[in-house]
Amino acid sequence: MAEAVLAPAVRIVLADDHELVRSGISALLSLVPGVEVVGEARDGAGLVDLLERVGVDIVMSDIGMPGMDGLEAIARIHQAHPEVRAIVLSMDDSPGAARSAFAAGASGYIVKQAATVELEAAIHAVLEGRRYVSPSLAPQLLLPPTDTPQAQLTLRQVEILTCIARGMSSRSIGAQLGLSSKTVDAHRARIMDRLGIFDIAGLTRYAVRHRLVT
Repeated sequence: MAEAVLAPAVRIVLADDHELVRSGISALLSLVPGVEVVGEARDGAGLVDLLERVGVDIVMSDIGMPGMDGLEAIARIHQAHPEVRAIVLSMDDSPGAARSAFAAGASGYIVKQAATVELEAAIHAVLEGRRYVSPSLAPQLLLPPTDTPQAQLTLRQVEILTCIARGMSSRSIGAQLGLSSKTVDAHRARIMDRLGIFDIAGLTRYAVRHRLVT
């Protein structure tokens, strides 16, 4: 009788700035058959660098990390390694955050309180070329976006928009939030694209109108 040929393990890397969170997710993934965690990173830059050295099938990343955040890292990975699937793991359960993740190139979005079965379902879905979103968030994504910053932007983008409206420079914003000025500029470009507002004065008026600043 011919021996059964085992399918190769699904290779996953994790990115989160909290070591305990990474350890917890890694422990959960160890319960999923046919999955292997082959690397970990604590920020977006480390994640992008890791993919240049390690062959993977799936990236699982948080959004809010110091320096290069998860969205920028996913966008870069999606461009350089389109065959790699990205799943966001985030505490942010807003539809705006999920839409931003999918726009950056993610294939899945899981709220961090997800059970092991949800991680497994997301892995199978993205490997089959489908999108996955946590069931608790999915109904909200079916509704049309509302005209509020929180619905259209991630929490980080709302922070940066607020700083922009206060007249702060990219360097000052970066110093306050622990980001590089280049990362702040990238966020500002994404904010403008998402809101359809392409000048600082317009962003300031938008922030005042929505009471982000007074």
